[in-house]
Amino acid sequence: MSTIENADKVRLFALNSNPELASKVADKMGLPLNKCKVSHFADGEISVEIEDSVRGCEVYVIQSVSDPVNTNLMELLIMVDALRRASAAEINVVMPYYGYARQDRKARSREPITAKLVANLLEMDKINRLITIDLHASQVQGFFDIPVDHLIAAPLLASYFIQHQLTDNVVLVAPDHAGVSLTRKFAEFINVPIAIVDNRDDSKHEGQQEDDDFADTVIGDVKGKNCIIVDDIVDTGTRLSACAKVLKKFGALDIYAAATHAVFSANATDIIEQSPLKRLVVTDTIKIPEEKQIDKLRVISVATLLKEAMVRNHNHQSIDSLFHGTMDIEKA
Repeated sequence: MSTIENADKVRLFALNSNPELASKVADKMGLPLNKCKVSHFADGEISVEIEDSVRGCEVYVIQSVSDPVNTNLMELLIMVDALRRASAAEINVVMPYYGYARQDRKARSREPITAKLVANLLEMDKINRLITIDLHASQVQGFFDIPVDHLIAAPLLASYFIQHQLTDNVVLVAPDHAGVSLTRKFAEFINVPIAIVDNRDDSKHEGQQEDDDFADTVIGDVKGKNCIIVDDIVDTGTRLSACAKVLKKFGALDIYAAATHAVFSANATDIIEQSPLKRLVVTDTIKIPEEKQIDKLRVISVATLLKEAMVRNHNHQSIDSLFHGTMDIEKA
């Protein structure tokens, strides 16, 4: 584990999206969370007041762009503006969940590319570095002309299944063809075969699925096997539910799922609870409210992963080892 050096000029700030995760990161770094006040005018405009001096400091702002997405994004942009005007020497944004990343290309005519728009906004706000986890598509890094540390949760999630002895007679399953790369990356850590749920209607986003009929067949052998569905985001839960059902239809035994970002829109947890899934393992990149903490859910923390990336960035050390080998897991 890396130790932060010359920390007297390092400042950590947490905004409102996930203060619990930010507190864990600060505790692991051995630094306090510095004080700032985020308030709203009567019409909803956001005001930020930084209560500690940041002049000449290396600043890290921890904020996921999660629900409420627009409010959390504006909080972040306004905070960065305030830090820059307060003469911070370096502003690093730590965004465990990069919102708006699912629109990363023009799939149809007259569509926006919101992942690029957010990148433009952050660069216009003059941040120096972005630290994030499991972008919806890795090439979103290319939308930035500043350094991006794109961390992966696969070592943590794989560690959960290894430590709970859930890797025997297992097949990893990509929920669609676009998820094959992420599934292969996961397979590097537990060395098992993969299969693919053949989604014949990939014109919709995961959050826009209207029924479970989009999952038609399975490419690969899952009969008599335990399955782990690997995904980056769980939004409505319909895709996971549909995948679990089609895997059962093709003879799978116990079905688990692992995902980095638990968006859990609307009644997602009800859909997951009623699905054939035995367990869903996610991280705490997004704060999960108590009412969505269902029996099938297991949440592990990315605090150590973020702390290591932040400390190594400050110490000018390589982060390469964070992408290789399993990690000790910590419950959120």
